[in-house]
Amino acid sequence: MSENFALLGAGLAAALQPLNLLAAFAGCFLGTLVGMLPGLGPSAAIAILLPITVAMDPTSAIIMLAAIYYGCQYGDTITAVLFNTPGTGAAAMTAVEGHQMARQGRAGTALAVAAIASFVGGTVTIFALALVALPLTSLALRFGPPEFFALIVLSLLLVVTLGGSSILRGLIAAVVGLLLAMVGTDPVMGLPRLTFGQMHLLDGVAFIPAIIGLFGVGEILRNLENPKASFAPVATSRLSITRDDLRRSAPAIARGTGIGFAIGIVPGLGTIPAAFMSYVAEKRLSRRREAFGTGVIEGVAGPESAANAAANGALLPLLTLGIPGSGVVAILMGALLMNGIIPGPMMFQEHGDMVWTLIASLYVGNVILLILNLPFIPMWVSILRIPYGILFPLILGFTVVGAYSLANSRFDIGLMAVFGLVGWVARKLDIPLVPIIMTMVLGPLMEGGLRRSLEMSQGDFTILLTRPIAATFLALAVAVLVVPPLVALARPRRAAVESGGEA
Repeated sequence: MSENFALLGAGLAAALQPLNLLAAFAGCFLGTLVGMLPGLGPSAAIAILLPITVAMDPTSAIIMLAAIYYGCQYGDTITAVLFNTPGTGAAAMTAVEGHQMARQGRAGTALAVAAIASFVGGTVTIFALALVALPLTSLALRFGPPEFFALIVLSLLLVVTLGGSSILRGLIAAVVGLLLAMVGTDPVMGLPRLTFGQMHLLDGVAFIPAIIGLFGVGEILRNLENPKASFAPVATSRLSITRDDLRRSAPAIARGTGIGFAIGIVPGLGTIPAAFMSYVAEKRLSRRREAFGTGVIEGVAGPESAANAAANGALLPLLTLGIPGSGVVAILMGALLMNGIIPGPMMFQEHGDMVWTLIASLYVGNVILLILNLPFIPMWVSILRIPYGILFPLILGFTVVGAYSLANSRFDIGLMAVFGLVGWVARKLDIPLVPIIMTMVLGPLMEGGLRRSLEMSQGDFTILLTRPIAATFLALAVAVLVVPPLVALARPRRAAVESGGEA
């Protein structure tokens, strides 16, 4: 352990070198700016800037790209909180409570808590990376296709049962999301599936236009019905964080950090399930479940810390196994390969200095991000004072640019518009949007896990029950789905018995 701290200290000294420090600052700044544009998330930003880093020192290049990675996440949080227009699935969870806080005049509080939660989640995860990299990697290696499938089923059912006022509406939303996830090319047979002859759908329904439409355009359409009530006046006296805010946020940040890191180290899951599961956990543990969806600060603190912890945790399988933990980390892996560095078990021996500098730079970048963004929160909040007639056309313009820029396709703009109508109708019918997004993201992973499991067992479904970890996850999933309705049925009977006894 002392050796790890010594190596981390040496990495910190290297990360504080002027060139590396400048690379971290530039990455954080650019990441925040790009993250504020709907649709242009960390994947697009890193892909665009990747050629620039070819001429840079490999260590500085990776530091800059990593800083863009988590800088984009906080930039996306700004638009998610202020305008309910998240550009990534992880920020969609923050938007649920953060945007409601903005409508109540507490946008500054939401953004400040998000910044602090991200900093804490990232900082704790960085030290965890330094201390327990190899043991946690061996645990992640025990997750095969059956475990992946069972874990995703559990995640989806948690969101369905706790994501809205009705389990039935949640199931409807989940089924819609699963149907959308099936659109594209069959992963085994290689044949088009539910594409209806549209070449643009062969790769599936584009996620970013869908999420921009559901949350961003849907929110704009809802606000058009009553533009004067779009935002409450921003109360400058409530921009600071109170003791009550800290008291309620601290446990959520701690739980979110643990959940995020545990999910982040499992290759393929990433920040979206981490943020969703953190939100679900906060709702389940809260004494005020009915208040969720109205601007509960725990619903901002937990997902934000979980997302940043998962983002850092996703680097663990890359550095130790050579397996990218998410799509963004896969791009970072490409950057390493471009510089002749092969991620994997030998990386700590062959490029140990670079690895420890990268890990230390994550902490430096988190500090830079906190210093960079906290002073500007009043400026972000002041955006809400722009007249409605100017503000929302600008937001709509950014959403169109964001949807189009992903593939330079007008089809994606139409797709965004369709999902905008779906989001507007779903709000009218009180159908939760989170299960739709969750199943769209995790549906292909769940299908892949099930099919690979059946290939392993030659079509025998009992493989899901004979493996202890998978069986445990499935048992918990059944309990999550069955227990709440049984409890709801038992309450009237118990009340009737008690009233009869009193009579």
